[in-house]
Amino acid sequence: MTLSNGSDQAAMEYGLRYNPPMDPAAGQRNLKEAKQILDRMGVVFLLQSGSCLGAVRDNAFITWDDDIDLASVIGVNGLTVAKIDSVMAVFRETGYYCKKNSTILDGPPYAISHSVIKDHARVDWSCMFVVDSVIHSYPGVQVPATLFINPKEIEFLGEKFFVPNPPEEYLRLKYGPEWNVPKKAGEYEIDVVAKIPSTEFAGRKSRLRVLDHEARAVPGAEVVLVGGGTAVTDENGYAEIILPTSEGIGYYALIIRYPGHEQVLYEEEMEPDKNYVYSADSFSTKAGSALGIFGTLGNLLSPE
Repeated sequence: MTLSNGSDQAAMEYGLRYNPPMDPAAGQRNLKEAKQILDRMGVVFLLQSGSCLGAVRDNAFITWDDDIDLASVIGVNGLTVAKIDSVMAVFRETGYYCKKNSTILDGPPYAISHSVIKDHARVDWSCMFVVDSVIHSYPGVQVPATLFINPKEIEFLGEKFFVPNPPEEYLRLKYGPEWNVPKKAGEYEIDVVAKIPSTEFAGRKSRLRVLDHEARAVPGAEVVLVGGGTAVTDENGYAEIILPTSEGIGYYALIIRYPGHEQVLYEEEMEPDKNYVYSADSFSTKAGSALGIFGTLGNLLSPE
């Protein structure tokens, strides 16, 4: 068995699949090194998502966060698609393993996203397109572009960083009115996905089978593709969901619901025309309550 050195493909795949909490010391080193690289390349970037939340609310990384979230705006301050490739080359030269991520939702291209990793601490850098004066923040939150184009500078970890301006409005849009209330890992996802309106994608089908804690097929389970449509499983536990035709592999958020169970799968890699299986884990909801928790899709099923 080959062990990961923390800066290779194995480390990247493990981090994206299992979301282990980031070591804050390694995260701080990588954030400051990313800042040095981006500043040297003349790229303006902001802290976004959980990194912005931790910096603004706690003046620290969120203890259970698994990565550092950075954002830039394409077409602003001289950032071009070609320049993104040049920046990624510098990250590689600096010892990072780099992975280009798929875009997320149907329609116009909303972002070009890369993940880089060193010492098991992952940095996700999303370069956003402005579409109809809006920036689309994963998993489908629409944010006025002005919040990103005219950022605010704050002090964090002894240095200056930009955040959306005003950060409180961005965090309200992203996480809801209780954004400033600390929550455990898994609790905030429901706040995020509950705010995203559903839209029926025109695309290709993918099948997902829902199994309960005893590996039994669950008929009548609700499968929600966040930002997309909703499907119900048949008597064999299968649901057909529509993924965008304009994408290959992409990241999606889903909600799996059936009596006594509700689970948010916040960042799952899926592809049209493929079969997937979901197996309920040991965390489920009590009757009449809701608990969102991290989960992962199982392996691809064999072709049927």
